[in-house]
Amino acid sequence: MQNIRQKVYQWLRGSEGFFKTDMVYLAKGGFWLTLGQVVASISSFLLAIAFANLLPREVYGTYKYILAIGGTLTVFTLTGMGTAVTQAVARGLDNVLLPAFKARLQWGLVGTLVSFTGSAYYYLNDNITLSLGLLIIGIFMPVMEASVLYDSVWHGKKRFDLTTKYFVVGQLTSVSLSILALFFTTNVLVLVFIYFASWTFLRIIFFKRTLPQVSAEGEDAPATLSYGKHLSLMGVIGVVANYADRILVFHYVGAVEAAIYSIAIAIPEQIKGVFKNVGNLALPKFSERPEEDIQKSLWGKMGKMAIVLLMVIVLYIFAAPYVFRILFPQYLDSIFYSQIFITSLITAVSILPLSYLQGQARKKELYIFNTATPVIQLVLLFCGAYFYGVLGVVFARVASRFINSAIIILLSRN
Repeated sequence: MQNIRQKVYQWLRGSEGFFKTDMVYLAKGGFWLTLGQVVASISSFLLAIAFANLLPREVYGTYKYILAIGGTLTVFTLTGMGTAVTQAVARGLDNVLLPAFKARLQWGLVGTLVSFTGSAYYYLNDNITLSLGLLIIGIFMPVMEASVLYDSVWHGKKRFDLTTKYFVVGQLTSVSLSILALFFTTNVLVLVFIYFASWTFLRIIFFKRTLPQVSAEGEDAPATLSYGKHLSLMGVIGVVANYADRILVFHYVGAVEAAIYSIAIAIPEQIKGVFKNVGNLALPKFSERPEEDIQKSLWGKMGKMAIVLLMVIVLYIFAAPYVFRILFPQYLDSIFYSQIFITSLITAVSILPLSYLQGQARKKELYIFNTATPVIQLVLLFCGAYFYGVLGVVFARVASRFINSAIIILLSRN
């Protein structure tokens, strides 16, 4: 066994000349992150199958709409603080965890107020389902979003084994409870409550386990909080844009069409999630290395990544009809949309230059990217949903991703 391990180690070191990457680090960290993503993809896939076959399409569309509203309201929870904490911890400043947690919790209460206001609005308009859904969001969201900072700490420490273990426990628990509930009820509020309650409870446990492992010393917390607030402000429009598609489809087309759209993008989004791990691995490294070293190898890495992505795209386009007929027989009208949407996977190459800018704290470029790209996406989504329904939203998502990718590549070349 030791001999095999040594040979693998030597092969990884020998391949670094070609890949221009620390392959041992990539193999160790990549194994854990990939394992976590595989578990996430399989469990989310099983959940999507359960929803597609056990829930009426209108109920499923309403469920996704409520979760999209919850995702949008996270704009008040300083969503960029996680990246700032990861960068600080990678530089040995892990004392930032508790101040960052308090900041996210305090700002999250603003989101609670907005959520309760929306709940009152829907109640006065006799929509009890959406009213209670927003009430659930407002109760759980601040603590749920603040406590997830434990994950940023372990990413900064490159302890991808711990981030994966915690995530797997949370994912399997939440998904198992949701699937179990589907055998007893189709009440959308029960499902929404299970989602938020399970994740909030588990994240609190993981946060408490992490807190004793960080140092209470250091003076960089104010700088980290400032950077986190900058990133959060940059990302406000982006957070809204990320959830606008489901909200617009529900609002302009209907709950059934929202379900069709959600199933169409489900598998492509899970596939993209696998490649997001590249960014998680790159961020700590890009935080440590000088810009000149990163620039020398960045474009070659992107080219190799693009080849892999193209092969995945072609394979998915051919396989999608068979997969949907077997697993999503009620959603055959999602196949064409899904085949179009998968083409945007090629833009995942922009994860590398984005991580480079984040790791080097390039605020100017990040402001430009995080302001311009979501505005473009929102305009395209609104026009697509209003004039062409689900098909318009799919094309808008694809087009905006290509535009976003082009912008981040241009910004990182400066």
